[in-house]
Amino acid sequence: MRALQIAATGMTAQQMRVEVVSNNLANMSTTGYNARRAEFADLHYQQVTRAGTVSASDGTVLPTGVQLGLGVRPSAISVNVQQGSLGVTGGDLDIAIDGAGYLEVTLPSGISAYTRDGALKRSADGLIVTSDGHPVAPEITIPDDARAISINAAGEVYAYFDDQIEAQLLGQLTLAGFPNQKGLEAIGSNLFLETEASGPSFVTDPGTDGLGTLRQGYLEESSVDPVREITDLIEAQRGYELNSKVISAADQMLGATTQIR
Repeated sequence: MRALQIAATGMTAQQMRVEVVSNNLANMSTTGYNARRAEFADLHYQQVTRAGTVSASDGTVLPTGVQLGLGVRPSAISVNVQQGSLGVTGGDLDIAIDGAGYLEVTLPSGISAYTRDGALKRSADGLIVTSDGHPVAPEITIPDDARAISINAAGEVYAYFDDQIEAQLLGQLTLAGFPNQKGLEAIGSNLFLETEASGPSFVTDPGTDGLGTLRQGYLEESSVDPVREITDLIEAQRGYELNSKVISAADQMLGATTQIR
């Protein structure tokens, strides 16, 4: 009775789909979060009768065969790289990436990670860091006596001082791009790592090489669509129930077989 194993793979697949939807809904207020989508593929097929088999002495060829599917398997959890809407915050160090690209940060291990979360902060040493304290690359230090900070669309960071009329250029923020954004490895805290699937990063100034620009005083909101997620949740729940009914039907058929005298 293959139906038991086939329905079990279906229930496992729908359970994974619910987990993906629940993670999306949990992060519907996470800055720069991109919604995920579970993708599935059918399993192997048992070739009972192959298509194209000669079925008679006169050379008649079967136009179709008998192929019994063995269930479903998860193939990928794809990231929707669609940009979320930009929300106004007014913060001097809040920046949103309007377009493609990631901010590069340096982890304590020394390796580079990438994020679209532009809720930046100022450390005790004046460094521009993320909310978790990771310095943004290239490192930019804000002087203690700076009264205001300005970041233009090209990523140039200026500081204003009480005793100076003109702003002082402190440095320039850069953006990193990838040939395949969906291949990045998510490690939590809105951070991603480069992988073979993503391809090597290329770092350039905002607004060049197809990358976006920066907008000071804004943050990118989550791209999660709650209505769509609830719809997917209902579909996954009904799919789980249908597969459980298949298991019940298969159990009843097996029970009828054992009662034959």
